[in-house]
Amino acid sequence: MAADLKTQVLEASVQLIAEQGLSGLSMREVARRAGVSHQAPYHYFADKESIVAALVERGFTLLADRLEVAAKTKGTITQRLAKTGREYVDFALDQPVYFRLMFRPELAQLGRFPEAVAAGGRAFAVLQALIEEKCAGQRVPPAKRDAMVSMHWGLVHGVSSLLVDGVLGQRFVSPQERDRHVTQVLELFTQAAG
Repeated sequence: MAADLKTQVLEASVQLIAEQGLSGLSMREVARRAGVSHQAPYHYFADKESIVAALVERGFTLLADRLEVAAKTKGTITQRLAKTGREYVDFALDQPVYFRLMFRPELAQLGRFPEAVAAGGRAFAVLQALIEEKCAGQRVPPAKRDAMVSMHWGLVHGVSSLLVDGVLGQRFVSPQERDRHVTQVLELFTQAAG
């Protein structure tokens, strides 16, 4: 029952943020939506920042789960990098509330929440491992490997952000058009990164 309360609070928080934005998040309203007493959320969360950090942790965990599955699919390393990139974009589109919270350091001082930091590290480690695999047997200096990680991450994060909150999200009339565009971007990237 206790774990259910924590889940109820988090799910009510996601719903509230989706409807009203982060400014609408309050402990009292979260409790009301979760159907619990106004003191109940405090059993797990000291304040709004604690809820945001838990949502960041949950978002990174969901993302890492998807990336790990994609990284293990059959195919060349370049194909698997493209597959993880696609999963990243799809995650952002499927879970925009989490995506918006995960990369906003001003919303929660994650240094105070090691579980959230660890979940983010787990997601990032998938990309790092793929780049290490891509560079295996080659004399690629560490600085260039880091640059390769940033290039891949920057591309998929940028496309994701533009689709979730930017002009790309407004540009495509249908999900099919959007998906075709993402596929073409990732194909161009894999050709260039080849």
